[in-house]
Amino acid sequence: MNNLIKLISFLALALTIVPSFLVFSGVINADLCKTLMFIGTVVWFITAPKWMNRETEEA
Repeated sequence: MNNLIKLISFLALALTIVPSFLVFSGVINADLCKTLMFIGTVVWFITAPKWMNRETEEA
């Protein structure tokens, strides 16, 4: 379960980075970029604390 949450959070982090390059290269428009980045940010902030907190408690 922990590995699945990590995978989802890193995919969400990629979803906040990749759309900006796609807009720069002209593949997508700015409105779609904003939507994708918003979704990635929300998913990141939901999933990342779940696995980041567990590692600090174990140490």
